[in-house]
Amino acid sequence: MLFIFDMGGVCCNTWKGTDRICEVLGITKEDFERFYGKKTENDLFAACTKGTIDTSVFWKEFNKASGMNVNTDWFHFLFHPVMNEKTVKIIENLKKAGHRVVCGTNTISGHYQNHVENGDYAFFDQTYASCLMGVAKPDPAFYRFILLAEEAEARNTVFIDDRIENVESAAGTGIKAIHFTSPEDLQKEIDKITG
Repeated sequence: MLFIFDMGGVCCNTWKGTDRICEVLGITKEDFERFYGKKTENDLFAACTKGTIDTSVFWKEFNKASGMNVNTDWFHFLFHPVMNEKTVKIIENLKKAGHRVVCGTNTISGHYQNHVENGDYAFFDQTYASCLMGVAKPDPAFYRFILLAEEAEARNTVFIDDRIENVESAAGTGIKAIHFTSPEDLQKEIDKITG
């Protein structure tokens, strides 16, 4: 069986660095979001997540919009994920039981690089990062990409994510989808599937 785990919010704590970036830059969160075009057709962060641009381009465009001169990839240097050891143990046990376990994550190049440097993807058989795939959750193409690459069928695949919209989207493709709330609850759900 193929298991696809989300990274942020499941295997590690979620990104909460926007406040730190704003503090370093001396701007409000509202201004930061306005400068990068949050939830507009020109949303720079969304473009980073899909790999259309990398974080160096994000900051160049951010500088144009803000009139600032940011030369540091603060997404990378202020990102310090902490792994959820209980979830990691579940993954290790699944692999010992002969299952293939991969990471399916929405991420940006600065965060991806940080995870690689920390060895955070090392316990997976493969990592599928949106910034390298060109597609992000909850787009159903994200899950189809992984199924194609893994030569797996949806009915033999389990997806775990903390965001309900991603869980619902995965389920819509025929994948068994689990909404992550805690490692303990996740283990119960996995036991029902593999038991």
